[in-house]
Amino acid sequence: MEPISLRTPLALLLISLSVIAAVWWWLATPITLARAPIDPNAKLQCVSYTPFRGAQTPLDPTTQIPVEQIEQDLTDLAKITDCVRTYSIENGLDQVPGVAAKLGLKVMQGIWLGSNRFKNLQQIGIAVRLSKEYPAVITSLIVGNEVLLRGEMTTADLAANIRAVKAQASVPVTYADVWEYWLKNREIYDAVDFVTIHILPYWEDVPIKAKYAAAHVDDIRKRMAVTFPAKEILIGETGWPSTGRMREGALPSRANQARVVSEILDLARREGFRVNLIEAYDQPWKRMLEGTVGGFWGLFDSVHRQVKYPPGVAITNYPAWKLYMGCGMALSVATFLAAWLTLRRRPWTPRPSAWIAVAISATTAGTLVGIAADKMAYESYGAAGWVHWGVLLAAAIAAPLLSAHALIAGRSLPTFLELIGPRDYRGKGALMALLALALVVTTVIAAETALGFTFDPRYRDFPYASLTMAVVPFALLTMLNRPKEGARPLAESVFAGLLTIAAAYMLYNEGTINWQSDWTCAMYLLLAATLWRGRAAQIPG
Repeated sequence: MEPISLRTPLALLLISLSVIAAVWWWLATPITLARAPIDPNAKLQCVSYTPFRGAQTPLDPTTQIPVEQIEQDLTDLAKITDCVRTYSIENGLDQVPGVAAKLGLKVMQGIWLGSNRFKNLQQIGIAVRLSKEYPAVITSLIVGNEVLLRGEMTTADLAANIRAVKAQASVPVTYADVWEYWLKNREIYDAVDFVTIHILPYWEDVPIKAKYAAAHVDDIRKRMAVTFPAKEILIGETGWPSTGRMREGALPSRANQARVVSEILDLARREGFRVNLIEAYDQPWKRMLEGTVGGFWGLFDSVHRQVKYPPGVAITNYPAWKLYMGCGMALSVATFLAAWLTLRRRPWTPRPSAWIAVAISATTAGTLVGIAADKMAYESYGAAGWVHWGVLLAAAIAAPLLSAHALIAGRSLPTFLELIGPRDYRGKGALMALLALALVVTTVIAAETALGFTFDPRYRDFPYASLTMAVVPFALLTMLNRPKEGARPLAESVFAGLLTIAAAYMLYNEGTINWQSDWTCAMYLLLAATLWRGRAAQIPG
């Protein structure tokens, strides 16, 4: 028996580790901004404040925020801003003006309007009373927030409510909505003291890239100033999400959020207009309505209540990049080790292409496992979410390890029947059974997410990292060790067709400039091709 050579796998392992290190060094490169998003020498003009933490949500009418929690938040916010904007007086938010008075903060007091007229009157009554109790704190009343956008009130009813508040209050009164709805409902302009518009480049019907977001905000502001020349235009909401799904060319990320906020604030300072940022703290409850992206518009994180971008600290999309790089290198080493141990048990000389396939699988998984783990941490919401993405990531980690064993052992990718079919079809060996399980899990979750992007795509996240970790090893194994005989399995054929159709629709619906969508579609198509090339095991005679 000839000794097994270590030269080729060691050389490929070193290349794999070098690629992983280089990619993570590039991904973690910090950005440099002319103005820090949080500048201790220049406080923010105003920032939207909602106090909900963890499982707290305004969607539950029984939620009541203790005053101590509000005091903690506003004490921190007073260090970075002179003003907070609220949206309601429910859930304990009527306590905000009293706390703000102690801390020297101003409040733009919101009045939440909806389709319930009795509840609207209650909100208005309490807000007017607060404006009279705290005249030095409450600078304005915002009567309704995007109620026209939601279609919960007619323009005439809204105007009547605004005039009713103006008749009772001694502070300026306004209404807040997306800028297009001011253009569609110009009669509201006559009822308010100043115009409050929302400009959210990420959520525009034609999403705006981060590098153009500040210019877009300025263009819309100037357009609105020409349309409504006699009254001040306040930008009541603007900002950028720090994580979530991409919309066309609009990419949520830490770096992009810092950049957009910094550029908008610099623009406001130079051109002298008022702007309120959305928002102070990340709000997990919004993920129920808007997906992952809805929960990550804050300047502070929701768990630790820490500023995301402390002054003087480099801004990177992956603060934990060294940990992610280390985990990736460990996975790469483990993949090569799995192949080597297989070869030790069955000494022979595998084709060079087998080791190259192991190296590609190891490098792909090692590079992406940190991204996949980061995405899982942010995108998993509730127990079901953690199970969903956790199972996919587990399959993605197992795939390169088990595929490395199969590549070196000369085994082909098992079919579904070899795991869940009749006993005569089932393959032999625990490792091959686990490989079949990883394939089934990956395929089922891929199909489920693909159907989601087809029928309800707006708030769904793209699982490109975990999918790639799993699909690439499967594809390489099928390419090199494909059975020459056997019928094409029915189940795999159905899934292949479903994934192909869904991917084609996604490319049409999401557009080709959304690289998250393009990447995910590519993995759907690669998995479809892998499943289509599969061959069913033969029944023993």
